[in-house]
Amino acid sequence: MNRFDALARRLAGQHLTRRDTMWLFAASTATLGGCARSPVTGERILVGMGANEEREVDRRHAPHQFSQDMGAVQDAATNRYVAEVGLRLQPHVQRKDMPYSYRALNANYVNAYTFPAGAMGVTRGLLVDLKDESELAALLGHELGHVNARHAAQRQGQALVAQAALIGLAVAASDSRWAPAIGLGAHIGASALLARYSRDNEREADALGQDYLVKAGYPAQGMTALHELLIEQGGRNPGLLETMFSSHPMSTERRDTARRLAETRYASSRGAPAQRERFMDQTASLRRIRPAIESCKNGETAMSRKALAEAQRQFDAALRNAPQDYPAHLRMAQCLQAQGRLQEARRYADAARALYPQEAQAAKLGASLRLGLRDPAGALQDLQAYDRLLPGDNGARFLKGVAYEGMGNTSLAGNEFAAFVAQEAEGDAANYARSRLKAWGRIK
Repeated sequence: MNRFDALARRLAGQHLTRRDTMWLFAASTATLGGCARSPVTGERILVGMGANEEREVDRRHAPHQFSQDMGAVQDAATNRYVAEVGLRLQPHVQRKDMPYSYRALNANYVNAYTFPAGAMGVTRGLLVDLKDESELAALLGHELGHVNARHAAQRQGQALVAQAALIGLAVAASDSRWAPAIGLGAHIGASALLARYSRDNEREADALGQDYLVKAGYPAQGMTALHELLIEQGGRNPGLLETMFSSHPMSTERRDTARRLAETRYASSRGAPAQRERFMDQTASLRRIRPAIESCKNGETAMSRKALAEAQRQFDAALRNAPQDYPAHLRMAQCLQAQGRLQEARRYADAARALYPQEAQAAKLGASLRLGLRDPAGALQDLQAYDRLLPGDNGARFLKGVAYEGMGNTSLAGNEFAAFVAQEAEGDAANYARSRLKAWGRIK
């Protein structure tokens, strides 16, 4: 009996194993040229999409990626501050008509990224390590450099962005009891797949970012200090740069270049204010829970090693330090789910949802847990709430099909499965959906 037949039989009996519920959650994470002149150099470049397509990629994909990173931090003042720094840089970019946006994300791993049209995120795991506003401006300036040089468009951005969405099906296809734990992304994060920039892309983004930085009134040393921070972290953990910055290859050569420019071309910026006090004031709410962020990061790393008991201890520590922390509750729920402790996991997922009702991942996780607890009607309610918060997730259609099937409504289940396979043709989830459609006579 294959996975599809076994799952269908258990659905009919309203009994799903731990392995089934974990497979469902992993499977549900799936969602889904020409020549132009470089806005920076004016030279002809080969791009994989036009400016309108870049905007469409941001519109369609960015909300889902930001939600995978557990949404923007709940402190509105911190998000306003990050956006203010970005807005200070914007007058100096080449593509002033792009829909730039900036947010601090709840993710615990260390990274920052941008979508092709300028939808940017900085993880809280990185934000708490920065020392002043000039480093934050350097970070955002670097991401602005990628947008303005059209690096994603040059590297067939749509296909690269889609890799992040497809990570769920790759996990599902592995058919491993540990797949959902690994699929959390641990300290790498799905955003590492947004685009794998070349070293030349990174050098150009550095140069542009440092130029924006200085023109906005910051010291050029901010870019050097940012590189120093990232290299220092890599020295403490030699595998860090290879994993966390697979999308942003780091090197001492890049740091040395930034230092040389700070001492020569941008020497006059040396006395510009780095705005340390303002940065510390505006990020105080995050720095207060830094121990919880570190514990969450350690817990995610433990989950990636399949060390679930250690992961649970780390998430416990995070919750002791920050009892109202949404990411810690969500990660604890996922850790308990991986251990088959679905009832306990549901309590943490429900608590996460109550703490941050505007963020969608807790509702989706709650749905997969309720399916495992033989409550397809409750799962459907969670999925409908998820759809209201984050419409357009094809994986949610798959889970709704499973919920309707569990409720005995094969007509509505078939509708959801048909819509799912129309967008997703490959992988275990698509194979399962097609198997049910065939069994119900919907397709041959």
